[in-house]
Amino acid sequence: MPREIKIDNQIINDDSNCFVIAEIGNNHQGKLENAKKLITLAKQSGVSAVKFQKRDNINLFTEEMFNSPYTGAQSFGPTYGEHRMHLELNENDFKELIQYSKKEKITFFATPFDIKSAEFLYKLGTPAFKIASLDLNNLNLLKTVAEFKLPTIISTGAATLDQVKRTYEVISAINNQIAIMQCTSEYPAKAIHINLNVIKKYREEFPNAVIGYSGHDFGTSIPIAAFSMGARIIEKHFTNDKTLKGTDHQFSLTPNEMTSLVNEIYEVKLSLGDGEKIIYPEEQLSKFKMGKKLVASSTLNAGHLIKENDISIKSPGDGMSPFEIDMILGKKIKKRLTKDSSFTIENLE
Repeated sequence: MPREIKIDNQIINDDSNCFVIAEIGNNHQGKLENAKKLITLAKQSGVSAVKFQKRDNINLFTEEMFNSPYTGAQSFGPTYGEHRMHLELNENDFKELIQYSKKEKITFFATPFDIKSAEFLYKLGTPAFKIASLDLNNLNLLKTVAEFKLPTIISTGAATLDQVKRTYEVISAINNQIAIMQCTSEYPAKAIHINLNVIKKYREEFPNAVIGYSGHDFGTSIPIAAFSMGARIIEKHFTNDKTLKGTDHQFSLTPNEMTSLVNEIYEVKLSLGDGEKIIYPEEQLSKFKMGKKLVASSTLNAGHLIKENDISIKSPGDGMSPFEIDMILGKKIKKRLTKDSSFTIENLE
């Protein structure tokens, strides 16, 4: 079975273009118009998809956690529950956003944090699902999403390889359209904790899954490196202003940065090539101008026995290669050579 999934008619495999996701998450700050603006900006940036988050906040948290104090510069409410409720778009907002995304001709999907949200997104017509890192132990949610038989992207922050394998086994027993994302659940993630070599490990351990990278790092260099190591889905948080209130804005990419990421990943894809070492036609001029050949170091008369000090190595490279020097040492010249004249096999006795 090939390592391949298909989201909204976009094929994702080792040979495809990278599927770049603009993770809008809660960067809309609970406002529909902000969400629409970010969708438009993401489309203009050239990404493949926008992703949101959906929670049933009332039933997702214990009463104690919901009512726990939540103060600080990034808080949108005095308790954690009120903070989360402020950031949550309602179901009508989601219905409007999926239609808006269709109008903008960009794929729209979301991460459900509970079964109610997953069922809502499925009825909404989402073409794919994302499983959050901290839901790898949420067996009921995993099975519910798997039963939808839609492409499912699994993030793997704060998880061991055995936990990732267990999650993969649960979903793949029902649905084989799976992508697995290396991720570090640190906001922002320090470079020393990102561990891109896990991408190689995932490619070995999960030969039938598309492998990707979900980044909470700053900038574009790390996701570009991830692509070069075999990640074919790249997810990065997206904002139009890094100074806005909210924990995710600081490490999100702006539209200009996201455009650069998309373009640079495409350039990397082209640059990877097929692994066959060849000489391109465009290299021939350089090969001629800067290549080297064997020439006479001074005027040499016919019958002269060639010694090492009779030979110079100079450009252009349109004659005998310096690697062929043993073919002319000790041989006699048939016709007189002036300084810098090329040695040829035909002119040797």
